[in-house]
Amino acid sequence: MDKNTNVLIVDDYKTMLRIIRNLLKQLDFNNVDEATDGQEALAKLRAGNYGLVISDWNMEPMTGLDLLKEVRADARLKSTPFIMITAESKTENVVAARAAGVSNYIVKPFNAETLREKIEKVMAHA
Repeated sequence: MDKNTNVLIVDDYKTMLRIIRNLLKQLDFNNVDEATDGQEALAKLRAGNYGLVISDWNMEPMTGLDLLKEVRADARLKSTPFIMITAESKTENVVAARAAGVSNYIVKPFNAETLREKIEKVMAHA
């Protein structure tokens, strides 16, 4: 697992961005950028070079699922590991995310260990 990977975290809730950033720091990830909605994230992804996206599901105006679909439809970005975070563990959400090509899925609340396990899994397949 490359700790120097550029990670983009996406959440419209500033407190959640701070929590995820702190968890990533505990895991020794220091190249962390953030976006507060899917459109901002997509612009950053298209302009930058990120090795991992960690995105919330529920955002306005572009949801995490919409962002995921845009990333998977973009030839340059489509293989970027993408972890979806949500407070909802409804089966249909998991199925929709899987169908859209999500790399992994985390249900809130979660801790650094859970995040580490999910990142290791998606990075192993990247």
